[in-house]
Amino acid sequence: MNPRIESLEKMIGGPRDGALLRFSLGNEYLKAEAPRQAADCFRAAVDRDPNYSAAWKALGKALTQAGESAAAADAYSDGIRVAEARGDIQAAKEMKVFLRRLQKSA
Repeated sequence: MNPRIESLEKMIGGPRDGALLRFSLGNEYLKAEAPRQAADCFRAAVDRDPNYSAAWKALGKALTQAGESAAAADAYSDGIRVAEARGDIQAAKEMKVFLRRLQKSA
């Protein structure tokens, strides 16, 4: 297993476990071409912080790579609402583009 993933996995359940840890772990799983595990981590990140727009965007990406288009579209839609509410305009724009691409490919 990837040593970075192992290191982050060891922190789960500890005092540093939170949205950022789960987001970081999800990114490592994406790099390791394990989108389903990445999606689980990103879901855990948004469960811990529903306003984490970067985690919503990453969740959509992981679900797309895992072949779960409907779930990815839902994640992007939720992420767009969160990003717009927070004033995170760039993240909202990016997710709108990804959502349109996903809808076109369906």
